[in-house]
Amino acid sequence: MIPDSFIQDLIARVDIVDLIDTYVPLKKAGANYAACCPFHNEKSPSFTVSPTKQFYHCFGCGAHGTAIGFVMEYQGLGFVDAIKELAGRAGMQVPESEGRSFNDEKPGQTRALLDVMACAAQYYKDQLKASPRAIEYCKKRGLTGEVAARYGMGYAPDGWQNLQAVFPDYNAEELKLAGLVIDNEAGRRYDRFRDRLMIPIINPKGDIIAFGGRIIDQGEPKYLNSPETPLFEKGRELFGLPQARQALRDTDTAIVTEGYMDVIALSQNGVGNAVATLGTATTATHVTKLLRQVDRIVFCFDGDNAGRKAAWRALENSLEALADNKRLGFIFLPQEHDPDSYIREYGKAEFDRQVVQAMPLSDFLLRELAQRCDLTSSEGKAQLIYEAKPLLLKLPTPLLRLQLVKRLAEASGFAQSEVERLCDLKSFIPAAPPKARRTAPSLTRNLLRIVLHKPQLAAQLPLDLLPDTPERPALTRLHQLVSGNREASSYAVLREQLRGLPEEMMIENAASELLGQPFDETEAETEFCDTLEKLRSGEQKRLFAELQTKAQQFGVAGLSAAEKQAYIQLLAAQQYRS
Repeated sequence: MIPDSFIQDLIARVDIVDLIDTYVPLKKAGANYAACCPFHNEKSPSFTVSPTKQFYHCFGCGAHGTAIGFVMEYQGLGFVDAIKELAGRAGMQVPESEGRSFNDEKPGQTRALLDVMACAAQYYKDQLKASPRAIEYCKKRGLTGEVAARYGMGYAPDGWQNLQAVFPDYNAEELKLAGLVIDNEAGRRYDRFRDRLMIPIINPKGDIIAFGGRIIDQGEPKYLNSPETPLFEKGRELFGLPQARQALRDTDTAIVTEGYMDVIALSQNGVGNAVATLGTATTATHVTKLLRQVDRIVFCFDGDNAGRKAAWRALENSLEALADNKRLGFIFLPQEHDPDSYIREYGKAEFDRQVVQAMPLSDFLLRELAQRCDLTSSEGKAQLIYEAKPLLLKLPTPLLRLQLVKRLAEASGFAQSEVERLCDLKSFIPAAPPKARRTAPSLTRNLLRIVLHKPQLAAQLPLDLLPDTPERPALTRLHQLVSGNREASSYAVLREQLRGLPEEMMIENAASELLGQPFDETEAETEFCDTLEKLRSGEQKRLFAELQTKAQQFGVAGLSAAEKQAYIQLLAAQQYRS
């Protein structure tokens, strides 16, 4: 794990205004800065950045977070990668954990490998310009010079050791670690890529981390990717994601294909929001990365049986990453087509229509399951529920799961409650909430607003006084965090300490709403004390009413000694107020 102290130092070192301004031009707007939100389409700015609190907030879509959160959302990075990105900007070295660096790599190794990949990419680009045969192949595929430049395409000439012209030390370990060369059993080294159209695979920061090679003529394998290296992990990376970033925001849809030539062909024909997996099935990490940037993913694989199997694997691996406000769709092209050939034959308008009308996840899931079962027999209906059970258990989305359960009940003849029981699902009928012992939601909501704006005050919260309201767990957690770290002077610091804790989303959602409200810093402590006083007064009234009811029912003799003393004191306080 990355030490909390390092994260706090990083947040203190990085200015969120300077950071976001490099991605989205900001304009001064009073005490804050404003821009059109980079996470949804809008014509007038509703995205604000606070230099004093070091967080951003969009009043339109609710996007909200710290510098770390912005890099994660904007670039589609995981937490550790976002930390590394910001640390690199700030000139800080991410500390080692338990004696190892996070990638278990030698110091400087990543930079050395990236330099090797960049050098090889330039060589391949130069070779493409000098190869009439490779240029002719690109023309035959309908690829223009513009799209070739957009994706940094190149050509690896035929021959065994061409890279020796670029790297005088051809036996350097970095060449093998980067996946550019292979050592055979006899110890002879040769180039991995030969006579192939070369497509660089780029990470969100713009670094070349791998290559994909497409054979020019006939041969096997038709596509050859770099092996997994310290730079490249197939299950995490998506081809074309950096190039698609703007189109993803414009359309709020990501189109996932199986190959990089599909992505390039779609881009060539005006569909810029396509990405591709890299020699592996779609993973939950792929889906999570995309759903940080869009609300809808459409899978578009080849129309053959292999493509349909790939679509089913994508569905299975996507379920755990879903949310009720996110959608998945599936396009099934004619069997003789892939996305590349389909758009070249039918054009962009027809392809766009396919994307709009893509089959929803629920329809695809139920159709595939139904095809495996004989729904005319009792055995087949039982098998339908059996096949559906592990998929339903993966779904974290209660609304979608409820819809699927209803449709499965209709198809199988079971009652909805029977499907839930057979699949080990809890009933979707919410139990009546327990009656709250005491309520003052407006007061605790106001306390939460004050504490989020002024975190130091959280240490002064009297936890025994807090009513049983939805805000109580959040206030309790903030009290613990601030009491244990008096340096947590801003919400930005607290936000990163909350990652992975049960109250994270509750506080994040509250902050998204409450931090955007007007707040007078000079009156914070006075308002905080006034709110606590109202809570104490309310608690005293509640206790007095409880003791008074008991005294009327059982007489004063029915009260314990402590209750009698409390009753007398509260009665005196009531008479004093009146």
